Amino acid sequence: MKHWLSAFRLRTLPLAVSSILVGSALALLANHSWPTYRFSGAVLALALLTAILLQILSNLANDLGDHQHGTDNKERVGPQRSVQSGAISAAAMKRAMIICGVLAFISGCALITMALGFSIPTLAFLALGLAAIGAAVKYTFGQNPYGYAGLGDVSVFLFFGIVGVCGTFYLHTETFERLVLLPAAAFGMLSAGVLNVNNMRDIVNDAASGKRTLVVRMGSKTAKTYHALLIVTGTLCLILFAAIAFNQWYEWVFLLALPGFVVHLKRVLTNTEPRLLDPQLKTLALTTFLTAILFSLGLILA
Repeated sequence: MKHWLSAFRLRTLPLAVSSILVGSALALLANHSWPTYRFSGAVLALALLTAILLQILSNLANDLGDHQHGTDNKERVGPQRSVQSGAISAAAMKRAMIICGVLAFISGCALITMALGFSIPTLAFLALGLAAIGAAVKYTFGQNPYGYAGLGDVSVFLFFGIVGVCGTFYLHTETFERLVLLPAAAFGMLSAGVLNVNNMRDIVNDAASGKRTLVVRMGSKTAKTYHALLIVTGTLCLILFAAIAFNQWYEWVFLLALPGFVVHLKRVLTNTEPRLLDPQLKTLALTTFLTAILFSLGLILA
């Protein structure tokens, strides 16, 4: 069982649920401000379950995909993968992917139909759900995975940010507010930052294995500048939203997490050895999760 728990990569799950928490907190604020909007605890629960299943599916597919493409080898930095080590066979991993994909599809369908019933928006969200499952699998698994072409950052920004936050908000309220795009973009960029750190850490092995991530394409120096832009722009989006929507000082509680981003950026920008970036993955992921919790608390207080 410990090998499966390792393959699930439980440490990635807080980042996966951040956009769900923020989208739901935004819906709660909207419900308080405009009684015609609604917040649903059942939508929150099913959205969290679906997001967790999709993240686990992505982790399993990444484990198997990088093994198949030869990226997981003795030169790889970070924890040893389950298929690479032989702890889980490729066939067993494929079965687990199928089971997890089916569960994510069932959970997603239950979420959509409970929130929207049977309507045209239901079909649109069903398409988004299928796209999310496809994105989780095709990042590194199968022929021509998009992660090997440098498109992982775009996928993370969309599904961890825009789709995650705005989609959750819509499932609660059945409406769209342009202002929601600010926190959606913020958490999309912060999540993309986590992937960027991962790719900066693995730049040497990825380049040697033919994995053309955005970092491999732009080089370490430019990747650091790109990383700073992701973190700084993401936090500025949250600050701009707060300046527009918040009225009391205590609603700005999310600013307590900002020193974590400052320390993280300093360590990334001054790094000269990619392997030593590994601890910054956890730092940025947990700081982003803390920001999501504090930002959601501010929305509740508002």
